[in-house]
Amino acid sequence: MEVILIRHTRVDVPRGTCYGQTDVPLAPTFPEEAAATRQALAAYEPFDRVYASPLSRARRLAAFCGYDSPVLDERLLEMAMGDWEMQRYDDITDPYLQQWYDDYMHLPTPGGESFPMQYQRVAAFLGELKTQTGLRRVAIFAHAGVLVCAGLYGGLFDAEHAWDNLVDFGGIERIEI
Repeated sequence: MEVILIRHTRVDVPRGTCYGQTDVPLAPTFPEEAAATRQALAAYEPFDRVYASPLSRARRLAAFCGYDSPVLDERLLEMAMGDWEMQRYDDITDPYLQQWYDDYMHLPTPGGESFPMQYQRVAAFLGELKTQTGLRRVAIFAHAGVLVCAGLYGGLFDAEHAWDNLVDFGGIERIEI
């Protein structure tokens, strides 16, 4: 099955803000960014089914691209950043922050989740998706962390280079499962 993953467009929060699963507004450039995404996505259409994260930044892009009623799945949420949600990384005074920076691929955020936890839920979604009959190509509107997890799951790159393969805002990633 071909899976086309689309990252939401830019958000309207100060740069360096840890927004994770907070439902933040989109940047004023949304119409232009979304139009470019819609144009790039046309090369992959049609889709047998369209999924999205429940967060508005993913749902709004899906709607702009012509998919007003995607199947929403909480496993497609961005990583939960817990106590650090909506704080600027530079303003976080938690002494644990340096430990997390040193091993963010394994350690959870306080009150949040770890990358392996996020990977587990995204992999569970993709594993379940593989069992669906009659689906040859699907689209998923989601977040950077979800696309990284899917890229790992789909064998696009290894964990050591996962974050070197970050898809731009409004960008597209293709995997086969």
